[in-house]
Amino acid sequence: MSLKARGRALFIQLLMGLMSILSLYPLYFILVTSLKSQREYVYNLWAPPMHPTLANFVEVFLGSKMPKWFVNSLIITVVTVGVSTIVAAMGAYAIARGRFWGHRAVFNTMVGLLVVPPVILVVPMFILMVRVGLINTFSGVIFFYAGLLIPFSVYLLVNFFRTLPEEVFDAALIDGCSPLVMLWRIVMPLAAPALITLIVVNAVWVWNELFIALVFLQKEELRTLMAGLALFQGRYSTNQPLIMAGSLVGLLPALLLYLFGQRYFIRGLTAGSFR
Repeated sequence: MSLKARGRALFIQLLMGLMSILSLYPLYFILVTSLKSQREYVYNLWAPPMHPTLANFVEVFLGSKMPKWFVNSLIITVVTVGVSTIVAAMGAYAIARGRFWGHRAVFNTMVGLLVVPPVILVVPMFILMVRVGLINTFSGVIFFYAGLLIPFSVYLLVNFFRTLPEEVFDAALIDGCSPLVMLWRIVMPLAAPALITLIVVNAVWVWNELFIALVFLQKEELRTLMAGLALFQGRYSTNQPLIMAGSLVGLLPALLLYLFGQRYFIRGLTAGSFR
C-alpha cells in the first residue's frame, strides 16, 4: 500500500472515529447527568458524577406516572407491530406470489403511500375518530399507526419474497401445501431477516412517535412514554438530572431492540436490491 493510500485510510478512520464520538456523546451526557444530584449537576456539568446516585430513577418510577406510560407504550407498540406485520406479510405474499389481477397496481399504490407525510392525515383521522368514538383509546392510535406502517412493510416484504427460489414453492405445491400453509411454514421462516428488520424498525418508530400520541391520547393516564416525557419535562424543567433519568428510561428499550436486531439490518434492508 502506498504512502498516499495509507494516509487516506488513516484519515477515514480518524473521521469515522470522530463521528462515532459525536454520535455517542448525547448518550453519555444523558447517562452521567441522570446519576447526578441537582447540586452536583450545577457545579459539575460535563464530568462524570463524583457521587453517583440512583435517586433520580427512584423518583421517576415512584414519584410519577412513568411506569404507567411505559406500559401504555409497550402495549401500543407490541399490538401495532404485531398487527401490521401479519397484515403486511399476507398482503406481500399475495402480491409477490399470488399474481392476482391488479397486483401491480396494488403494489404501486403501496409505494405511492410511502411519500405521504403522516402529519397530513392527522386532521381527517382526528375528525373520523371523534365521530366513531376512538379518541383517547388505544384502539384508535393502534389503527392509525398500523395504517402508516403497512405500506412500508409490504414494500420491504414483497422485495424479499421475490428473492426466494421458485423451487421451494414448487416443492411445497407438490407436497400439497395450501397458500396459507406455505406462507406460515415455509416463507416466514425463510424471511426471518427481513421480518426481524421490519419489526425492529417499526417498533422503534412507534415507541418514539410523539405527535400522533399527543393528539389522540389527551388523557394523562393514557399517554405513551414519549408523550408523557413531554409533560414530565414541562413539570420538572429546572431539574435536569431527573429529566435525563426519564429520558434514559425511554431510550433504553429502543436501544436494546436495535442492538438485538442490528445483525439482520443489512441483509433485511437490502433484500431484493440485486434482483
